[in-house]
Amino acid sequence: MATTGESIRLERLFAGSENIVIVAVDHGLYFGPLPGMINLPEAIHSIAGADGILMGPGMPAHCQGVFYKRESPRLIIRLNWGSNYAAQWNYKHSHSVWMTDVAGAVREGADLVIGSLTMQNPDEFEDAHNVEIFAKCVEEKKVLGIPMIGEVYPTGGDDKKPADLQQSVFIGCRMAAELGADLVKTFYTGPQFSEVTKACPVPVLALGAKKTPREIDALRLAADAMEAGARGIVFGRNVLQAKSPEKLLDALKEVVKLHKAPDTVAKQYGLD
Repeated sequence: MATTGESIRLERLFAGSENIVIVAVDHGLYFGPLPGMINLPEAIHSIAGADGILMGPGMPAHCQGVFYKRESPRLIIRLNWGSNYAAQWNYKHSHSVWMTDVAGAVREGADLVIGSLTMQNPDEFEDAHNVEIFAKCVEEKKVLGIPMIGEVYPTGGDDKKPADLQQSVFIGCRMAAELGADLVKTFYTGPQFSEVTKACPVPVLALGAKKTPREIDALRLAADAMEAGARGIVFGRNVLQAKSPEKLLDALKEVVKLHKAPDTVAKQYGLD
């Protein structure tokens, strides 16, 4: 059962809406500065309309102004670092280590935290260690009454076809919920994604992965995920590398929160 603090903070994240739109800007932890995120303090103001913003533990100090207002997005801070996220180096393992604890994230202003879980590594001990770190994240967030998003991100996921991820995501999301995550973030796996959302007792959020070829593709990805039972999206590059991040964010909110058709919304906002 969620603590009072967890329940209150989750309600603030959803703010009376059925679904949520979060923008991830933590890519620098794994890829360094990417286009659209070179000057993160400058870029982040274009996404102030999101329900939440996800970043690494060292960046809130440089971007804190966006969180000052009553209607500001909720700040989500990542707790652990996994080698599988550094896709450019083609790691085959996922060694997970702490970056900060939940108390440290709260000191930086976090409303929520996120912890990653990667399974099916070449070494069984590696899997067990990743579960141990994830479980410790859950233990700490309960003590402080902070909701936690569990991220299920299989090694190589950014380069795999969605259908190839189905079984890993299906099992991993249930594991993350069983371990105590309040929400789960993972890849949209295509038509079978509804099996993931139905088998997971907590809300599932679909991540955006690599930037889609066209902006309308990002809207369609969001719509497909919602149709399959997702309760929101967590997009990064698809928003911040858009021609107009603010415009695409507004369009995504209409698709995710109002269930509008992506092609209709794209035409309304002049997106290609």
